[in-house]
Amino acid sequence: MIKTLGPKTAILSSICLSPFSALLPRLSLCNSSLCQSKQEFLSQTTNSQMLSAFSFNPLVSPPSISSTRFVVKMSAIATTKNKGMLAVESLVLKPPAHPTYDLKGVIQLALSEDAGDLGDVTCKATIPVDMEVEAHFLAKEDGIVAGIALAEMVFNEVDPSLKVEWSRNDGDRIHKGIQFGKVHGKAHSIVIAERVALNFMQRMSGIATLTKAMADAANPAYILETRKTAPGLRLVDKWAVLIGGGRNHRMGLFDMVMVKDNHISIAGGVTSALKAVDQYLASNNIQMGVEIETRTLAEVNEVLDYTSQSKTSLTRIMLDNMVVPLPDGDVDVSMLKEAVKLINRKFETEASGNVTLETVHKIGQTGVTYISSGALTHSVKALDISLKIDTELALEVSRRTKRA
Repeated sequence: MIKTLGPKTAILSSICLSPFSALLPRLSLCNSSLCQSKQEFLSQTTNSQMLSAFSFNPLVSPPSISSTRFVVKMSAIATTKNKGMLAVESLVLKPPAHPTYDLKGVIQLALSEDAGDLGDVTCKATIPVDMEVEAHFLAKEDGIVAGIALAEMVFNEVDPSLKVEWSRNDGDRIHKGIQFGKVHGKAHSIVIAERVALNFMQRMSGIATLTKAMADAANPAYILETRKTAPGLRLVDKWAVLIGGGRNHRMGLFDMVMVKDNHISIAGGVTSALKAVDQYLASNNIQMGVEIETRTLAEVNEVLDYTSQSKTSLTRIMLDNMVVPLPDGDVDVSMLKEAVKLINRKFETEASGNVTLETVHKIGQTGVTYISSGALTHSVKALDISLKIDTELALEVSRRTKRA
């Protein structure tokens, strides 16, 4: 995070943008006496004081790293000095909500790790400071484009005078060889922003492309991602899933009770775990979704037996690894179908495990409400996109290498 101290001086402040440090503003709040409800918990977090302001100057080198530790309250939408929300014309789909995540802070962290302590030395050595150019975004493969709005935020953060135009929006299909956007302005600023903008776009587009294919195949079930995201990029990854036509699972540990196998083992079984959850939520006056993982039909029946006799907050049952791989590459979904039939729409259902692009259609036909896939975000194949000033030469090279 960079604090501007004067027109020619910028100092990197030590930042707390890791998943652990992002929790710091909330840790003191999260106990039974203070977390009276989810709403109260989120409002306390949201109203935490912003302790440090962001700025990024691509032409000034930050000379040192301060040892001061800042705990930064975060929001999902980047901010401007005037009205609080960054105006992005290409913001077709907003990022998912998160009480502590700062999209602008993530952008600045990416720019800062690129700039290091000297800035872009190659740019300083080869490009006149006042030179202006126009660069074009080129697609080198077919897919769903995502991260256009985020790339625009990157350019705006580096240099608000840059002019960015797009012929596609987030979620649109692009084809190999097409130009789908351009940026005009100072060459220094464009080159500095280029790799960070592309890194976000390529990752997000890869996620969106796979999500779109999985979501179409899963119909009528909905496709979900998981928490298996790149550390620090949770919101960005989940935003890409939304752009690709999927839906978001829980954002983190704070917004849904999800009783998994380890919780069940420690609690002493499915019934004990559910009782504990219901008692905890009631005693703390918290209302939120509750999901429990089941691995066998016996566990499904145990959940149904408990909920038929007790008032419960349970909203969804996960049916984990009930899709059985077969030697020929097919899958056996008979156990999953039986579980869905037992639940009989009393609760939402979610299939998990052995979900691939090849198997998701068959899983989606079993009647499950949702299908979750960690592969959407933990095994990303980035979509090949480039930003070129000399587009004719770039296209010539791409044709030579069969990439356009």
